[in-house]
Amino acid sequence: MKRYLDYLWPIIGLVAVVWSVELLWDKLKSEAGSDAAVEALLQNANLWQSIKIIAQRIGHKIAVIPPDAFFHAALATLVAYAALAWYDRIALMHLGKAKGISWFYISLCSFVTYALSHNIGASVFSGGMVRFRAYTAKGLNAAEVAVLIALCSFTFAFGTLLLMGIVLIYEPEILRPLTRMSKWFAIGDGTARMIGVGMLAFVALYTLGSWLKFRPLKIGKFEVIYPRLPIVARQYLAAPLELAGAAGIIYFALPEQGNPGFMIVLGAFLLSFSAGLLSQVPGGVGVMEAVFLAVMPGMPAPAVFAALLIWRLFYLIIPLVISLPIVIAFERAQLKRSTRIAPAP
Repeated sequence: MKRYLDYLWPIIGLVAVVWSVELLWDKLKSEAGSDAAVEALLQNANLWQSIKIIAQRIGHKIAVIPPDAFFHAALATLVAYAALAWYDRIALMHLGKAKGISWFYISLCSFVTYALSHNIGASVFSGGMVRFRAYTAKGLNAAEVAVLIALCSFTFAFGTLLLMGIVLIYEPEILRPLTRMSKWFAIGDGTARMIGVGMLAFVALYTLGSWLKFRPLKIGKFEVIYPRLPIVARQYLAAPLELAGAAGIIYFALPEQGNPGFMIVLGAFLLSFSAGLLSQVPGGVGVMEAVFLAVMPGMPAPAVFAALLIWRLFYLIIPLVISLPIVIAFERAQLKRSTRIAPAP
């Protein structure tokens, strides 16, 4: 059975790569074909013509963004992905498995995990598969990988609640324009501030539980240990850093004229990105545009679209392109390793 599994996992990895390439192509086509004329050209074009049309359209969209904005957006991307690697490191420290696993290995695993899950959308399948393959190769069992995935997801949610609470307290008017999208946002500034206070209260209660050293939760033979203060302290740093870095890509890509400020951009990013994740829409396509245009009515729509295109290029598409050969190389190495240690018949 193990011999069959040794070949099954590389096949699954190859399927994920093929699926990702197809998804990447569809994403590039959707970014380029934003108007009817271009979409009609793409429908009647062959592969090489489609590549040229897509490259020209994307080039026109990003040509209006100054070079220094690209530089700052690239730095913000590096900050975001470094913090995502810290998510995994924090979870490994919580499990007591950080020793013996290098930062480089963790960073590669985290990078590929999020490059696939952010684009594909099915994070349990795509990101979970990568982490399972990578960390079981380092000695973790399936239950420990499950805890690692859960803690990484919670760290993201923790950071979202922390930053969104701060945004709602200082910029409660961010919800006003969203009433056109849903009646759920038809609340006053005072109520918005109270929601922000409630979010920060949850963060405080979680921290209090760590300080009080809550006992582990036992489910049969499975034990869930409450994160201790050193772990929580790192979550306070890593989660806001990642989210601020991701939002910073959009902030730096927006023009200075009419820019509402980083706090509003951060709030719009948190609202739209979280909605995209919950809806499992890959890359938040459509959701992010709608939220950003509603929250920032003073910004020209083409400038908003260009900034979100830069975000998708830096945060989604380029990492996906880089991650695909890493997946292939890892599965190839694992297959060679299993072949070498296979017992003789």
